[in-house]
Amino acid sequence: MPAMSPHRTALSLLPGLLLAVLVGTSGRLLHGLLPHGVASAVGEVILAVLLGLLIGNTMRLPATTAPGIRFSFHTILRTAIVLLGATFSFAQVAAIGGKALFMVVALMLLALAVAHALGRAAGTPGRLATLIGVGTAVCGNSAIVATAPVIGARDDEVSFAIATNTLFGTMAVFLYPFLGHALHLDDASFGTWAGTAVNDTSQVVATGFAYSEAAGKVATAVKLTRNALMGGVIVAMGLAYARAVAAERGAPNTAPPGATPAPGAPGAPGAPGAQPSWLKRLRQSFPLFVVGFLSLALLNTLGVIRALSHAIGSDVVKLCQEAAKFLILVALAGVGLSTRFGAMRKMGLKPFYVGLATAGATATASLLLIRWFGPAAG
Repeated sequence: MPAMSPHRTALSLLPGLLLAVLVGTSGRLLHGLLPHGVASAVGEVILAVLLGLLIGNTMRLPATTAPGIRFSFHTILRTAIVLLGATFSFAQVAAIGGKALFMVVALMLLALAVAHALGRAAGTPGRLATLIGVGTAVCGNSAIVATAPVIGARDDEVSFAIATNTLFGTMAVFLYPFLGHALHLDDASFGTWAGTAVNDTSQVVATGFAYSEAAGKVATAVKLTRNALMGGVIVAMGLAYARAVAAERGAPNTAPPGATPAPGAPGAPGAPGAQPSWLKRLRQSFPLFVVGFLSLALLNTLGVIRALSHAIGSDVVKLCQEAAKFLILVALAGVGLSTRFGAMRKMGLKPFYVGLATAGATATASLLLIRWFGPAAG
């Protein structure tokens, strides 16, 4: 079957992308109509997600909208994060990431330990508990998808873990800002809390910017620190499950669905047309949008962006900031449009309880660490 042309690919994205833009813009307009006191507590991002959830769960969206919606919360969000890099200096990124590093590592270990302990107590399969722990500890669905083949997880276990991660991450977008205001957290403390305790990158960005722009920037920088550690977590999980996975692959017809094929099998490392495993792992462990974010922060540090602003007679940093803010709004509208409550109900109660307890323990421990050691910024 011939590959789809770039022109046709762009056209296939248009319906869903336009819908996400419409929902995001509607969220912004609705936010502008709210009384000042309500608007300060409920950000435009929250309204965009709520509208997306309402439309996605009450209307039967045409199948043609799916590619564009997926593009909005994947590619559009990553583009926004890259643009945010222009608003940081490299020293800020290093300072925030360096200060958050201890906190991030401690919370990763806690999330994995809690998920495994409660998983055993609840009779949840070990690999499913690992995926829930990894999703909570590192970077949500990306970490789950990257870790699954390394530990030989089944497709249904991956689906359960993603559903659990999506549910609690979505809840965090609404619950965290409310709790942050109730606890009188400043922007740096809330941004650190969101960046260390909320699951997926999109959910962290939504939660942070729902509180304030300053909190959103801190949350993004802290979350990128977590993302950068994903490679180490994947390697550690691979080593922990190496013997079990090797035994399963050595037995005839017992490899779990979704596991990496055995050497020599079609699609396996080294098979014709297969992507080298080291390259795939490298891209998963250190995504290109993180490189883009750091590159723009470095250019800003070196004065290149300031020089460009003078050359064109416009504030490039401010333009990037406004563009990122709008793209985040569109991306999070896409998150709302793609989240289905019906799919979440199918995952059962045991993984739900494990995920809830893991998310709760991580959130509480993060708050305590912030109280004891201070936020990552400021």
